[in-house]
Amino acid sequence: MTIAITTKEQQKSGFKPGKSGNPNGRPHGSRNKATLALESLLEGEGEAITRKAIENALNGDMAAIRLCMERLIPLRKDRTVSFSLPEINGADDGAKAMAGVLRALADGDITPSEASSVAGVIETYRKTLETAEFEGRLEALERRE
Repeated sequence: MTIAITTKEQQKSGFKPGKSGNPNGRPHGSRNKATLALESLLEGEGEAITRKAIENALNGDMAAIRLCMERLIPLRKDRTVSFSLPEINGADDGAKAMAGVLRALADGDITPSEASSVAGVIETYRKTLETAEFEGRLEALERRE
């Protein structure tokens, strides 16, 4: 049993419990009022604000320096890693490739998170090879019957 409780204002406005007053939701691309107000205040001031941030950075303001540096040189998410791995032609070769990853990790050529990422790629490739081999065997069995 469901009990609907509505306020007097909801009753006056014709609001029905469980029914949205705006079934289509917020229009796509509509902007927040606070964002629009802030943009109108900053209209035409971007260059002056940027210049002031640069001046503050040049005067040693560490927050301004950090802000400018983040815009000039964004934080690097990944780096290219280079180390040797054996060729992977079958599921068995995956173990050899993983040994290569462990060797690179032990030698300090790659970080633990990089080793984990590379191991994930190797595992995905191994599963792909395994699936392809399975499908080939299944087709061969179906042709025999």
